[in-house]
Amino acid sequence: MARKLTYLVVTALLVVALGCTFEPKAYAYVDPGSGLLMFQGISAAVTGTLIYFRRKLKALFIKSAKEETEVPDTH
Repeated sequence: MARKLTYLVVTALLVVALGCTFEPKAYAYVDPGSGLLMFQGISAAVTGTLIYFRRKLKALFIKSAKEETEVPDTH
């Protein structure tokens, strides 16, 4: 699962980097509120994703009590 997550993150970063690199210059006015709206949308998407996957994320970082007290097999 970690390999798939790494692949997804690297792919997303590559798409964003290439998208920013090959954009032509736009000689137009951008409303100052547009940046804030974009920031709000991105932060809402990230927060929503974290809330949706909170149990799986918690399982990645916290060991359960059963795993910690398990004794290894000695045969």
